[in-house]
Amino acid sequence: MADVKTALVTGASRGIGRAIAIALAKEGMDVAVIATADSPAVQETVRLIEETGRKAYFAACDVSDFAACGACVTALLEEAGTIDVLVNNAGITRDKLLLQMREEDFDDVIAVNLKGAFNMTKALLRHFLKNKAGNIINISSVVGLMGNAGQANYAASKAGLIGFTKSVAKEYAAKGIVCNAICPGYIETDMTGQMPQAAREKLCAAVPMQRPGLPEEVAAAAAFLSRSTYITGETLRIDGGMCM
Repeated sequence: MADVKTALVTGASRGIGRAIAIALAKEGMDVAVIATADSPAVQETVRLIEETGRKAYFAACDVSDFAACGACVTALLEEAGTIDVLVNNAGITRDKLLLQMREEDFDDVIAVNLKGAFNMTKALLRHFLKNKAGNIINISSVVGLMGNAGQANYAASKAGLIGFTKSVAKEYAAKGIVCNAICPGYIETDMTGQMPQAAREKLCAAVPMQRPGLPEEVAAAAAFLSRSTYITGETLRIDGGMCM
């Protein structure tokens, strides 16, 4: 069907990325699943997308590699025909207090979380301009709004994503391209599931709703923004009131 849209979701093998990929498939989109390598987790995401009746594509790509992102997007455009929605979700952590943080801990997080979004956006921009339409959703974090001890690198990358979002939104609004950021708070994922119970309880206590969010709740916001044609430059918190 010529009118079927295609979404590209980075870091889509699990957690928030997987939930977003599935939510966009349920919106009626085919979905390109991007991860660093094929894995059982990737195949599970692909299976869940296909269960919705939509087509799933997979491409292995290191989003921190500018050339690799360009090649990945070119190949997917040839295969899928179009990409209409880009979700820059791929992210890593290298948590340490600043005094113990190594240069590579900082560089690696910036390279994936922030430069990765630049790389993928840049790779798709001409396609969006040609179509006179495009929808970019950057997954930031409440940590980018309020900071967090032990996460100077992560907070810097996520704050940078918010500035990047607003700049792209201003540059290309008149061309039919919208760009928004989502800032999840404490979300129940594999990553947070590995935290000590005491740390999890402390985080919950900081959330007015007194519970962690679910990946599906973040995905619902992404699905909403994927339909947007007049919301741009927005930063939407999904945090149970954590960062009011």
